[in-house]
Amino acid sequence: CFLSLQKREISNFDYLMYLNTLAGRSYNDYMQYPVFPWVLADYHSETLNLNNPHTFRDLSKPMGAQTMERKQKFIQRFNEVEKNLSAQCHYCTHYSSAIIVASYLVRMEPFTQTFCSLQGGSFDVADRMFHSVKSTWESASRDNMSDVRELIPEFFYLPEFLTNANHFELGCMQDGTVLGDVQLPPWADGDPHKFIFLHRQALESDYVSAHLHLWIDLIFGHKQHGSAAVEAVNTYHPYFYGDKMDLNNIKDPLIKSTILGFISNFGQIPKQV
Repeated sequence: CFLSLQKREISNFDYLMYLNTLAGRSYNDYMQYPVFPWVLADYHSETLNLNNPHTFRDLSKPMGAQTMERKQKFIQRFNEVEKNLSAQCHYCTHYSSAIIVASYLVRMEPFTQTFCSLQGGSFDVADRMFHSVKSTWESASRDNMSDVRELIPEFFYLPEFLTNANHFELGCMQDGTVLGDVQLPPWADGDPHKFIFLHRQALESDYVSAHLHLWIDLIFGHKQHGSAAVEAVNTYHPYFYGDKMDLNNIKDPLIKSTILGFISNFGQIPKQV
């Protein structure tokens, strides 16, 4: 399949879906939903230049290391092993979880009800809801030390999830903005179909094709855990590595349920392929 990718016989999208399937990810499981990368870093320009390398996210680095300042903070966390951590790691949150998936798709059923269920029966505070592609990128790549989320496949083929066609009352932000459709980058001209079209073009671009393997190494490959992951600033709390933990050998039911709850709520590393 990788040879087919190199020969351009299959798309980058299809290859990523193939890897997700091999790694046990499925549309049927919000806790192990297919994970896709942020591929762009430009959500502010009037036009999108796919010939400019600076348009793109650094696919060789996880979301926690997209800026040098943020990277150094996570390295410091790893080295200090903060007292409230039970294990040495860079990240205590995950790049894919049920709540992340549901938050992206909250404007569509059945994800609306799923999101509310995960939130205890109602929508989240409006300022924390997914409302802007640009602000979500800035949060996950730069501003929020608890946010290292990646994307889901729908960002590359489904414009409907970006509109509030069902007219859900999602709340009002502190600045007075009423949540409705997702705010799109200027280069999308307010058109969800144009956003998806250009975003998919970016995924299939020469730049991403030449660098996608670096991201795959982080998520599905040899930089997923161990010394290579430490060097790549890509280690997560041990509970996220579900297939590396032998729950059958854990006799204490409270500890076992805590681990299972942790995985269910906060995410799980894909199986290494």
